[in-house]
Amino acid sequence: MEISIEEELYLSVGHALFAQQSQMFGKPCFKANGKAFICFFQKQMVFKLTAPVHTEAISLQGAALFDPSGKNRPMKEWVQLPFTHSDKWEKFAKAALEYVAGGEQLCRN
Repeated sequence: MEISIEEELYLSVGHALFAQQSQMFGKPCFKANGKAFICFFQKQMVFKLTAPVHTEAISLQGAALFDPSGKNRPMKEWVQLPFTHSDKWEKFAKAALEYVAGGEQLCRN
């Protein structure tokens, strides 16, 4: 099965951060030290963020809080970004990694 360009970029970003591939709510994700920090949903990348980076991400056109159930119960720390902002995916992934690591620098970039 061929993967989409969106998923290919998501995988590239996660692997570049030396994170472990896993699943969260049946969705592909990457974890660091057992904690999910990015995932892939509806051909979009999702990031676990805190202020001020969260505010920056959610203000982008097309951004939304992540609602994996589709039942209007979004996960407040998680921001879903469309491919139109793919140029920012790596930046937000690094911020998400640092957030779940408690400020520790886990990525090797």
